[in-house]
Amino acid sequence: MTTLTAPATAAVSTSEPGRSRRRKEKLPWGNPLVYFVALIVIALMLAPVLYIIIGGFRSNSQITVDPAGWPDPWNFENYLTVLTGPQFWGQVLNSVIAATATTAGVVVLGLMASYVIARYRFRGRGVLYALFAAGLMFPITVAITPLYIVIRDLGLMNSLAGIILPQIAFALPTTIIILVPFLRAIPDEIQEAAFIDGCGRLGFFWRMVLPLSIPGVITVGILAFIGSWNSYLLPLFILNNEATYTLPLGVQAFSSQYSVDTAKVLAFTSLSMIPALVFFSLFERRIVGGLTGAVKG
Repeated sequence: MTTLTAPATAAVSTSEPGRSRRRKEKLPWGNPLVYFVALIVIALMLAPVLYIIIGGFRSNSQITVDPAGWPDPWNFENYLTVLTGPQFWGQVLNSVIAATATTAGVVVLGLMASYVIARYRFRGRGVLYALFAAGLMFPITVAITPLYIVIRDLGLMNSLAGIILPQIAFALPTTIIILVPFLRAIPDEIQEAAFIDGCGRLGFFWRMVLPLSIPGVITVGILAFIGSWNSYLLPLFILNNEATYTLPLGVQAFSSQYSVDTAKVLAFTSLSMIPALVFFSLFERRIVGGLTGAVKG
């Protein structure tokens, strides 16, 4: 009896993995329910963006009669009016200057501070790193009133420097948290070999540390640029002159000025958010790759 039942048991046991393999082969793309839920979430996120962009091609009468309808006919005048006006391009230039300067300051200062914390052994290193990490729990909303007083006393009101310097300071905690694992992951053998070859500390930083940490540098640079581009609260308190407005603040001023012309406001809003969407879409893989490297390090 044992000799007869044993092969049967073995046949049952060997057939079960075969069934599981067949089930996996039937679903090569995974669970369809997951993709269905993901499509719903994507649609809910993209629907407001598409509504704003398409609404810019409509007239005010079309929006009043059918708020959710398609343009009939398509009206390009709203976008042409915004693009040919000096107001939009001046605010774009201010946003580019503020975002570029913020990104440069965040990358340079964050890389230097992260290098010291990651590669040097000194008393209080853990406390210093914890202090920067605690900065993640201190949003700019909480500090806006004392920050306004400090900027006013420094004479930086109505200037781009008044928003660039605070943005650099508040972006440093995230930058250091991301870059320190990159710099710690560099083997000590590379540093020892560089010192044996006559390379000093600064030479090792420029020739070895900087090239090896390029993925993290790109990640923090992109995050700093997008954060500065989308910043609204700080420019709202610091910038009172329309000539210094950045793009998010310009959208608010434009919507107040042309509150009756809804179609033109939608056109201005869509044009103001397209650069950030395109920039983030192009460098999204860089952000994910940099954060993955930071977690692994």
